[in-house]
Amino acid sequence: MAEKKVNISANDLHRYYEDMLLLRRFEEKAGQLYGTGLIGGFCHLYIGQEAVAIGIQAALKDGDSVITSYRDHGIMLATGSEPKYVMAELLGRATGRSKGKGGSMHMFDPAKGFFGGHGIVGAQVPIGTGLAFAAKYNNTDNVCVTIFGDGAVNQGQVYESFNMAKLWDLPVIYIVENNEYAMGTSTARGSSVTEFFKRGEPFGVPGKQVDGMSFFAVYEAMKEAVETVRKKISPLLLEIKTYRYRGHSMSDPGRYRSKDEVTNYRENKDPIEQMKSYLLKGNLINESKLNDIEKKVKGVVEEAVKFAQGSPEPEISELYTNIYK
Repeated sequence: MAEKKVNISANDLHRYYEDMLLLRRFEEKAGQLYGTGLIGGFCHLYIGQEAVAIGIQAALKDGDSVITSYRDHGIMLATGSEPKYVMAELLGRATGRSKGKGGSMHMFDPAKGFFGGHGIVGAQVPIGTGLAFAAKYNNTDNVCVTIFGDGAVNQGQVYESFNMAKLWDLPVIYIVENNEYAMGTSTARGSSVTEFFKRGEPFGVPGKQVDGMSFFAVYEAMKEAVETVRKKISPLLLEIKTYRYRGHSMSDPGRYRSKDEVTNYRENKDPIEQMKSYLLKGNLINESKLNDIEKKVKGVVEEAVKFAQGSPEPEISELYTNIYK
């Protein structure tokens, strides 16, 4: 797929490519560690969806907030949370961002503007709406990016949130991260109307559909959305169409879709390969630099694993902390 020219410096493009590659290599390593039993519970990988997280984050500024569902490792890393603390949380260690008590599905790093990581389908949507309310109440110009999947799009609390956000003119950007399958159910089988970007229209929340396999498409759409919401203080909805290469979780073999379908996305639409091709064809990077980035990213991931494995497990007393806030 050819990418149009964008007004982003080569150095920034290198950084965004590196960020996407970090998400990919981190999640691949998490999958390996889960297979060896070092990661327990549920584990939902982000492989294939990297352009969404990095494209969103590239358009935000300090003070903005992001909230998502339980497929959260990639989005948390995109906000700038250190990989070693994310990995430590996956391994249930005390040095993890949720002190080893949240695991894969319940990660938080408010210092980076990341508010989770939520295990109940759609539960983050009213919380994100509340974060946007706080931003407006405190007279800031910040926005809250509230991300949910195609499986959550039919939840009632989503539409209650749309209604309130429009009534109160809140600075929230709702993102439907549509990876085509809600667990094992395709969007066509689970939703009577699959154009999810139109779901906000009855509440006066305009929407737009975006190619989530392209960093550039996500970035441009997010940049426009953020500028609009900051200026007008009113909610927007983006449906970002993406694809996950792995199953819904590590326990899902993904037999509900064909190998040809997955192969087509990997070979023809992969977000990282598209970015690499753009950089090479535009003479914005060379193979030596690409190899350096790959080596650097692998080193970061290996250091994160080493840190996590060397960290202690939480004390028993932690069972009774952070229960109420």
